[in-house]
Amino acid sequence: MKRYIERLTHLKFSFRLGPHTSLIVMAFLIGLLSGGANMLFRSVLEFCKSMILDGGSELLGIYKGGFYRILTPLLPVTGALLLIPLSYRFPGEVKGYGFPGFLEKVNLRDGIIRLRTIILKIIAPSLTIGSGGSAGVEGPIAQIGGGIGSLVGQVFNVSGNRMKLLIAAGAAGGISATFNAPIAGVMFATEIVLLGNFELTSFGAIVVSAGMATAISRVYYGSTPVFSVPEYTLQGLAETPFYLFLGLVVGPLAVLYIKVFYRAKEYFDNLKINEHLKPVVGAFMIGMVGIFFPQVLGDGYEYIEEALRGEMVFKLMFVLAFLKIFATSVTLGSGGAGGVFAPALFIGAMIGGAFGALVHLLFPAYTASPGAYAMVGVGAFLAAVTHAPLTGMFLLFEMTGNYKIIIPIMFATTIGTFVAHRLFRDSIDTYELARKGINIHAGREVSILSSIKVKDVMRRDFITVRDKVNLKEFVELVIEGGGGFYYPVVNSKGEMVGIISLQDVRKVLFEEYIKEIVKVGELATEDVLVLKPDDDLVKALHHFAEMDIEEIPVVDEKNPKKVIGMLRRGDVISIYNREVLRRQSE
Repeated sequence: MKRYIERLTHLKFSFRLGPHTSLIVMAFLIGLLSGGANMLFRSVLEFCKSMILDGGSELLGIYKGGFYRILTPLLPVTGALLLIPLSYRFPGEVKGYGFPGFLEKVNLRDGIIRLRTIILKIIAPSLTIGSGGSAGVEGPIAQIGGGIGSLVGQVFNVSGNRMKLLIAAGAAGGISATFNAPIAGVMFATEIVLLGNFELTSFGAIVVSAGMATAISRVYYGSTPVFSVPEYTLQGLAETPFYLFLGLVVGPLAVLYIKVFYRAKEYFDNLKINEHLKPVVGAFMIGMVGIFFPQVLGDGYEYIEEALRGEMVFKLMFVLAFLKIFATSVTLGSGGAGGVFAPALFIGAMIGGAFGALVHLLFPAYTASPGAYAMVGVGAFLAAVTHAPLTGMFLLFEMTGNYKIIIPIMFATTIGTFVAHRLFRDSIDTYELARKGINIHAGREVSILSSIKVKDVMRRDFITVRDKVNLKEFVELVIEGGGGFYYPVVNSKGEMVGIISLQDVRKVLFEEYIKEIVKVGELATEDVLVLKPDDDLVKALHHFAEMDIEEIPVVDEKNPKKVIGMLRRGDVISIYNREVLRRQSE
């Protein structure tokens, strides 16, 4: 395959297309391939589901209920066991929620995605979801589409922003084909993949890819919405506050989902067992929950539709919302493969449905049925979790085909996203990067610097000067030691009392009698700006710019008067340049 791509890369065409035209042509091709990849992914998923979840349930008699349900954990455990050969062969590329890494590769690195990544993103999530793991296909299909965009970009030898745009176009195609929702696919690519940064030309390429992928999907699957639900309407102006309040409820629960999700991941990361067995442990835990609540297994689409039709009771929806949070967190935190979109839709439907059942019981004359609130909850919760309100709005609208409820969706989605963002700065897709010290919204340069600590760059072979030393001795010390312009001044206990530079003594260098009288401590600057070992280089650069200096002392974390190193501005710039070159070569 690699040889084939290299040959295509060196083909010479007899005509040349303009830059914008060639971009549209590539977007058209990406949409075509993304639509086909979606069909392949869904076919593999259905095969795994029929063989493991459905076939295993029939083989073990679980479908009969009763005592046989105790065998339910065997189903997700089977999927986790089948992941082991893949994780052995391709370490680091199979397990867990991989979308944050995808965003980092697209926005901060070169965007090169290999063909094997696409294949793994088809197989691994199919095994997890098809065996009952609580995850969704949407994150993987976005990465599959993005990988196709990257491959097309490699074939046509594009790089930089164009590569980033082609990957976003592929992700839009994948989401559009999966949900039969081209507008939502476009919003997903612009809000989530491109972090809200796009131009008119890039928007056109994303639209073309999303439209083409949807057209391919509709040829095979038809054009009906994903969920077939009744047409709910707003009961009147008096009902509006209830949807606003639903947004206030959804925001904190979205934050809870994000925190539980990463707390589970942290727990399994620290679990002292073989890495390849962690998904098995997680799968067993999910299976135990599935004995009593089988609704949490798999993507749960059939139960989402049941809630949207208003056919679930309050207590069940309330319990399922929190169990799904737990199940998804354990599935992906332990190393199962998949995405968080479908679980977010499920949780949102249950939260909205439970809320709707409660308010309809209390205010039946002013509220619609619980199904209407379940529908609004789907979009509001997804938007709050991903911090992407337009994606939540349009996805729900296209998945249900119900335009009459668009105003409640707008209210709840906006309020839910606002509250979630105020309570917790990061979305479920960016928090993993933030934990590594990477601010993906700040851009490539800042993100690279924020990922490097001061302790990794500081110089440990520095010279300190006693405060009682006169300037003549200080100059001789500098000449003998060599290098550096700034020197920490310490007292008899070795504690820093200030800092002195060559600039401070320049005026008296040729006054011999003054050099022997004046002590270093008398000229030293006492108000010293310092750094700590675990500070990042972004903070260091801010300090350099603030004081317009070339060196800053690095002090001990526990004792701010003990100098353990010196950080030079030139070293920061050099390490940044090296890191950029290293990431480009990966």
